[in-house]
This record gives sequence, C-alpha cells and structure tokens, in this order.
Amino acid sequence: MGGILVTGANGQLGCELRRHFESGAFYTDIAELDICNVDAVRRYVTGNKIEVIINCAAYTAVDKAEDEVAVAQRVNGEAPGILAAVAAEVGALLIHISTDYVFEGNGTHPYKEEDLTSPLSVYGRTKLAGENVIVASGCRYIIIRTSWLYSLYGGNFVKTILRLASERETLSVVFDQIGTPTNAADLAAVIGIIVGQNSNKKYNISNKINSIYHFSNEGVCSWYDFAEEIVSYSGLKCNVLPVTSEMFPTKAHRPSYSVLDKGKIKAAFGVEIPHWRSSLHDCLKNLNK
Repeated sequence: MGGILVTGANGQLGCELRRHFESGAFYTDIAELDICNVDAVRRYVTGNKIEVIINCAAYTAVDKAEDEVAVAQRVNGEAPGILAAVAAEVGALLIHISTDYVFEGNGTHPYKEEDLTSPLSVYGRTKLAGENVIVASGCRYIIIRTSWLYSLYGGNFVKTILRLASERETLSVVFDQIGTPTNAADLAAVIGIIVGQNSNKKYNISNKINSIYHFSNEGVCSWYDFAEEIVSYSGLKCNVLPVTSEMFPTKAHRPSYSVLDKGKIKAAFGVEIPHWRSSLHDCLKNLNK
C-alpha cells in the first residue's frame, strides 16, 4: 500500500487517526502543508507516493465564519478542490470529511445522503461547496458527513461541559436542537476500515467510491440530553437546565434537527456503530484517567 496523507492532522479526528495509521502515513497541518496551494499539494503527494488522502482540515468556527466568509470559503470550499484535482492526477482516493450543517434542519426523519441540502450558515454553505467541487473533479472520492464531533483532543462540547459543570451549580443548555454526538475515535475506526478495504484486493470497493456517506454514533439526543449525560456520568453536582435556542442567540443559524441516517455506510463497509452514550462513556473514562 502506498502512503496515506492526513491533512488537518492536529485536529480531533486527525489526532485519532494517528492511532490507526502508525506507519506509512504522513500527518500535516498548516505548518507542514498549505492545502490551498496546488503546487505545494502536488509536490507533497507525488514526492511521498500518496495513494490515499484523508482531508480532516476545515474552518470550523461556525459563528466566526459569518464574518470571515472568504477564509472559510478558501479552506472549506476551495482547498478540497485542490486536493481532489491532485488526487485525480495521481489516481489517489480522497476521503473528505463534511458536516450535518449542509442540511436546513427542518426534517423529522434521519437525513439520507440524497436528501436536499440547504445550509443555513456560511460554514454549512462553504462545506457544501467543498463537497460539490470534489464531486465535479473526476477524482476517486468518498465524502463522509458527520455531526457533533468530540474526542480526547482539542476543545469540544464534552470538555466545555465538564469544565463549566465543575465551576457552576447550574448550567443552561438548549434542548431544541436535535442530532447525534460522534466520538472521533469511532469515525477514525471507520475510516481505517475503508482505507483497509481500499488496499485489500479481496474487497472490490469500486462500486462504493464516488459516493457520499453519513456517519455519527447511533441514537438521538438534544444538546441538553448530551450535557446531562456528561454531567451525570462524571458524578458532578451541577444541575443542567433545558432552555430554548432563543435564550442563546448566535450569529450563525444552526439546524434544529440534523440526525443522520447511517444505513448506507453500515451496508457498504460492514461497520457496526456504537450508541452515543456508550461511546461518550468510553471517552469520559479516558478523560478522567
């Protein structure tokens, strides 16, 4: 198997992927590789004989993106096209991570991959632009939309709730935004399965590529439910209160319902997906070590 390139490797998912590809993988962030520079990407990919590119790089400051549209578009909407163009040149497989924020969030049933996209925010629109440029590129690609990502690494909702709950007696969290948390370790494991099947001739994944998939943990919850479980399992005494989104206005609009249907990725790659509570408990155990 040729080399694997992981971009955005210092983020939550990138850090988890380091545990899956200990050899034969190259980990880059902005200091090592500017994915907005096509010449730099081409030199890196050809020079290291890259056969799989896993793009974890993204502009993820959802509210800040409303003011920094050009930067968000460059990183989320244009850089994936550069990676895709180089992947097409060398025949590499591009695995690109996208988001549930490409949906408007007015649904009542888990979103399937072919459902209409209508993002509410700059972040969502630029991520959708990145998807579209990959699809149009002619490269071999797999796009994975995920939601509510957290991990042992970096800043995330789980760590924020743990900190606030240890400092306060009460904590208000919105209950009218519904989705599913995703442990980055579980997403990394599925990416590992896909990369393994791509390199193993006994698996013919030619009919599984050039496709969009959804992945999150199983189950459904609100941010309030998520926070309540974090606090309860950790044994903290903070009282978590459910409130509406109107209590916490944000610059960027977020989907009120963004549960993802995972049937397609489970069928295609034979993966089993843990429930969000069990994956959260695993993360909390490791955080408390």
